[in-house]
Amino acid sequence: MTERKPAGMPFESWVERQILDAQKRGEFDHLPGAGKPLPGITGQYDEMWWIKQLAQRERVSTLPPMLAMRKEAEDLLDGLANVSSEALVRDLAEDYNARAAEAIRRLQDGPLFAVPRRLAVDEVLAEWGRRRAARNTPAGSQTVPTDADESGRITRPRLRLWHRARRAGSTPDG
Repeated sequence: MTERKPAGMPFESWVERQILDAQKRGEFDHLPGAGKPLPGITGQYDEMWWIKQLAQRERVSTLPPMLAMRKEAEDLLDGLANVSSEALVRDLAEDYNARAAEAIRRLQDGPLFAVPRRLAVDEVLAEWGRRRAARNTPAGSQTVPTDADESGRITRPRLRLWHRARRAGSTPDG
């Protein structure tokens, strides 16, 4: 707790004295980010900076629903080697196909060319088997897994909570 401002002392002088005392005690040494530029400073002011940061932090998609479904299909196929069982792969593909069919039936915003494609479950299972085999090969025969991103990190399918709820037979709202 800081001391009270002495009567008759200007507020600015009192604050400056508090800062100088803290500097002498070393309270500002070794702070995280010391000596580094502030993140997000690009030189141009953007009124929507906080909305963009929130969307990035919360991983909110700004894609139209049809394009988001196509992106989800790509993510599902890219992360197949990390799925642990054939039954789960089948469930993921069938769940995606059901949601894609529903999205096609409903009128959606966005470009019409971006209709989500349906996944052939047997082909997805065959691809899963190939990727699992490639992932389980000895380290010397393959340096980067086939389902790794550009940094070499293995990607995983993003299974959202409401997808799990739909598979379990319950609805997302209760």
